Amino acid sequence: MQSSRDLLTELWTSVGGDAAALSRVTLTGDEPQLPSSFRVDAAAQVSIAASAMAAAQIWQMRSGQAQSIGVDIRHAAIECRSERYLRRDGEPPPPMWDPIAGVYQVKGGRYVRLHTNFPHHRDAICKVLNCDATRDAVQGALTSWDGEALETAAYAAGGVVALMRSRDEWQALPQAMALAGLPLVEISRIGESAPKPWPAGDRPLAGLRVLDLSRVIAGPVAGRTLAAHGADVMLVSSPKLPSIPWLVIDTGRGKLSSYADLTTPEGHGALRELLSEADIFSQGYRPRSLAALGFSPEEAAAINPGIVYVSLSAYGRSGPWAERRGFDSLVQCATGFNHAEGQAAGVSGPKELPMQILDHATGYLMAFGAMIARARQAREGGSWHVEVSLARTGQWLWQMGRLPEGLATPDITPAAAAPHLASLPSGFGMLTAVRHAAEMSKTPAHWALPSVPLGASPPHWPVHG
Repeated sequence: MQSSRDLLTELWTSVGGDAAALSRVTLTGDEPQLPSSFRVDAAAQVSIAASAMAAAQIWQMRSGQAQSIGVDIRHAAIECRSERYLRRDGEPPPPMWDPIAGVYQVKGGRYVRLHTNFPHHRDAICKVLNCDATRDAVQGALTSWDGEALETAAYAAGGVVALMRSRDEWQALPQAMALAGLPLVEISRIGESAPKPWPAGDRPLAGLRVLDLSRVIAGPVAGRTLAAHGADVMLVSSPKLPSIPWLVIDTGRGKLSSYADLTTPEGHGALRELLSEADIFSQGYRPRSLAALGFSPEEAAAINPGIVYVSLSAYGRSGPWAERRGFDSLVQCATGFNHAEGQAAGVSGPKELPMQILDHATGYLMAFGAMIARARQAREGGSWHVEVSLARTGQWLWQMGRLPEGLATPDITPAAAAPHLASLPSGFGMLTAVRHAAEMSKTPAHWALPSVPLGASPPHWPVHG
């Protein structure tokens, strides 16, 4: 079984990273930290460490200074479920899930997972099932449905449902085969541009501008990570789109937040203006959905040559499921994790992983890829496209191997997580939140701005004196 250091070495060198930089990284702690038969803690530690290495590489390019990095596996595991430890004025999070979200049985004794946290997704599934939005009504309607037929019908109607599959069932699907040929973090050159000089500043990403068009966890974690290393991050959302308030607070640390409705000329123009002055454009919409609005990777590179465009998808950029909506919980269910974890725990139905690790790890991998691509841009010019997916991160986690006694590990309570938390004021009240797990000797990671409500900032980049 590969150690965390082996996994980090493999990831760092896969993007052309200088192997000498690995000698300045210290990884501490042992697995397991959280109860799982999967190496979720290693995935947390390695993805966070890789993003910190990319930030350190940029700092060395800018300043000539190398620095040491330390990532503790327990702190990393805690950060990869940061939303659970967040407190606002001492209060814990409200229930994260919609009342009808979760696991149900369908015909033949199989299981499906419904994601209904957004009202339009809940409405879509109730329309398909022709039932009221109550658990009893949904379960009653589902007993006559075949699981795969439901999955297909729900997606066609704009909903999100996953059939619980075993790993072997997932591996037999064309989508798994399409995914198998993709790198964990894919970085490709998509246009020509002169190298952009680094702006002045005393942090790795100081003066760099990041557009964050994402929701829920993975994409927002990427933006939060870039902000932790000093970037100006502008979260752009639409007043028409639903959000999950607690996640907005947790992942909004360090960011400005503005509204732009891309279906209107004003919103479209505002995003185009922001894009024209950005360094990184990070987005988590389904493949090709932003292209329909004029913001594909190639169009972004035409608007702003030298841009680094980051794309997150659920199931990968190619294959029959490439355009499917998806969330961590559904990808876990569809790709075999819930089935395997249930078997390891001795339960008949699905068992989820102890955190949304596909989301969180993918978020750090997005930030890692964005920084690696921006460093390439500074060295050799060009516009760049970084592509990651939740399912490909899941494949990486699966390939790490299993921990036979991992589920016997005690959970990490809020009290046990306390050494890794910090309190800070915000636009929502006093927050207690997880500090960033990467310790950097020259440029400590921190968030210069507090979380603010959506749309709190005008859609303009700040001017630094």
